[in-house]
Amino acid sequence: MSDLKAQFDEAVNYIQTAEGDFKPSNEMKLEFYALYKQATEGDVSGKRPGMMDFVGRAKYDAWAELKGTSSEEAMQKYIDKLNSVK
Repeated sequence: MSDLKAQFDEAVNYIQTAEGDFKPSNEMKLEFYALYKQATEGDVSGKRPGMMDFVGRAKYDAWAELKGTSSEEAMQKYIDKLNSVK
């Protein structure tokens, strides 16, 4: 496993199990979600959720903004973002 992948997995684990002081805003959660999806699945696919699915639509739009970003770049941005808020 590459060093970047190991750091990414560690960062993901930290966010998923974080307790106490780490309380990300909804906007930050959306950024982490989009970076995670881009890193693990690549460019967004499928149909954009309907107007009444506010959460699904926000997630889709955040992910779509990263279209064209490489998996490695998304992983690095995820790690950097977490390090900047720790």
